[in-house]
Amino acid sequence: MTELEKRSIADDTEGRDFGPSLVVITGMAGAGKTQALHTFEDIGYFCIDNLPPSLLLNLVPLAGIPGGKSRKLAVVCDLRSGEFFVDLEKVLLQLAELEVDFRLLFLDADDTALVTRYKETRRRHPLCEGDMRLSEGIELERKSLSAVREMANYVIDTTKKDTRALRREIRELYEQSSEVQGMRVSVFSFGFKHGFPKDVDILMDVRFLPNPFYEEDLRALTGLDGPVRDYVLQNDNTKQFLTKWEDLLASIMPGYVQEGKRYLSIGVGCTGGQHRSVVLAEQTAQHLKSLGYSVNLSHRDILLAARMTGSELHTELEEK
Repeated sequence: MTELEKRSIADDTEGRDFGPSLVVITGMAGAGKTQALHTFEDIGYFCIDNLPPSLLLNLVPLAGIPGGKSRKLAVVCDLRSGEFFVDLEKVLLQLAELEVDFRLLFLDADDTALVTRYKETRRRHPLCEGDMRLSEGIELERKSLSAVREMANYVIDTTKKDTRALRREIRELYEQSSEVQGMRVSVFSFGFKHGFPKDVDILMDVRFLPNPFYEEDLRALTGLDGPVRDYVLQNDNTKQFLTKWEDLLASIMPGYVQEGKRYLSIGVGCTGGQHRSVVLAEQTAQHLKSLGYSVNLSHRDILLAARMTGSELHTELEEK
């Protein structure tokens, strides 16, 4: 038995060996290889589409020879490469001999599903030439891929899977982090007076809370300073708000994860982006981290607020 043959499906399901250095994706045209590649890109792989198999060996220095510097790669090799595809079996055996940490992922679907998908997209099947019917092209492709399918570490049948289900299964197989950790959350504070954020999924307006700006000893400080933080957080309205806000986040965040969302931005806004929004953005980020999410925190307008001119300050005070 060759090294490649020893890498059976059991290798992936028993012990769940996450995060190989190289994933070679192949399978039937229309079975979801493009969506699979997008998923690998989302979980941190460097991705290449439609690579002739012989060029896989050129990626070995990147894909992880023992003791060498490695980078996670996901590569689609399929029958679009024409006559070059026949090299795939030989190249995979060579990768095994070089002890490259790789997996072969095969995507499949039944003929009826593939015909339906091609009719919906109106694309030409890669093997259909001249008067060949679509069904004949699919049959030829299936025969051509039969040996490679047997070599696969894992086969995903996408006949009854939508894109979301496919992405979830790939993440479960190959992502080192949990689904919660895999969603990147950006929390930022901002000031409405400096412009409404356009790249926000969830926006919370905290201008209803008492404003430290009107306290002379707090005006020059920011929400990163202890006195301002205490002023905001010790207010009863803030305490009530935080309880409900954190409950809301705990309720809705799992839904975004289940929907397969990979990036989520949460904006917390006050008037100038200096005091209240900064404090509440900090609290929001801290709460999400306690729930296991990967969070990036920033304060968009805190420096703008610190450069307020005398005329702007006078206007703010008049608005009181």
